[in-house]
Amino acid sequence: MNSKTQSPFKVNLHELPRRAGEMRTYDLNFPTPEAIGVPLLQIPLGAAIELRFKAESVDDGVLITGEVKSQAIGECGRCLEKIEMEIDQRFQELFLYASRAAEDPEADDDLFILDGDVADLEVPVRDAVILSMPINPVCEADCEGLCSGCGEKWRDLPEDHGHEIVDPRWTGLAGWKPE
Repeated sequence: MNSKTQSPFKVNLHELPRRAGEMRTYDLNFPTPEAIGVPLLQIPLGAAIELRFKAESVDDGVLITGEVKSQAIGECGRCLEKIEMEIDQRFQELFLYASRAAEDPEADDDLFILDGDVADLEVPVRDAVILSMPINPVCEADCEGLCSGCGEKWRDLPEDHGHEIVDPRWTGLAGWKPE
């Protein structure tokens, strides 16, 4: 991944006055510097990602409210068919001014702090995208998956499809016939 100073998720809010009620809108479009998602479904490295958000000055910092749009690709968790999913997810996060942060750094573990005038949107965007994705994505709600005997998709097999299950302990007697 790019170094932290070159992250496309970092936004300079210098033009936003530090008076409560001031607001600016932003549109960012860039290729993702690394994949975002879950193992079976993700926005791939280099895919286009679009961030639209408004930044509002509040007493303690900047409230950022926006949406992330992109295209995730992956595979069905049941039949391994390729799937695509539109990502259109909202996010909202308060970035505190450094002067408003607690003196104990561990107290601010779950808070976002502005680095001067720069807000790093990577974690809020990543959280919004990942939380919107199904852990086990499926190509269709009624996907039956694969036959455990032959690996073919159940939807492509005839209704009477089946496999003879032979207990491996009896394979030595497979050819034996009583006289």
